Amino acid sequence: MTIPEAAQLVIQAGAMGKGGDVFVLDMGEPVTISELAGNMIKLSGLTVRDRENPHGDIAITFTGLRPGEKLYEELLIGDDPEATVHPKIFRANEACLHWHVLLPILDDLRQAVWDDDYQAIRETLLATVQGYKPSGGILDLLYTRHDEQVHQPVHKGLTAVPLG
Repeated sequence: MTIPEAAQLVIQAGAMGKGGDVFVLDMGEPVTISELAGNMIKLSGLTVRDRENPHGDIAITFTGLRPGEKLYEELLIGDDPEATVHPKIFRANEACLHWHVLLPILDDLRQAVWDDDYQAIRETLLATVQGYKPSGGILDLLYTRHDEQVHQPVHKGLTAVPLG
């Protein structure tokens, strides 16, 4: 989908909104990252360096997933988007929390952040956010630094000074 097509869909979805609506746009067939990279190289006037073209300008290298990366992105938690008058615009039917329910949860999260209590943050998200299913441990730079500082050995006569 081109940028003008996407912009037009966004404008049309905005005109359909009644306040608080969430829309999902049908953007056509998915494209793999390798296809996208190859197309960008070609559109830049260059060539892909690969087995068929060892003297090409740019090689595409596959490095694998890094911590926290996903193979695909979910646009909705539920699987029941509602059709609208436009064939490429769908209205999401997502569960939401009322403000009086959400406010104490936000207070708990704020306190957990203040206390650097990463486990409490995760437990609150697991209990609150429908469909939140982390696939691994907590992978966060600040969490890692915090964990290293907590487990850092203290030698007699030396003081551990936190970084950052």
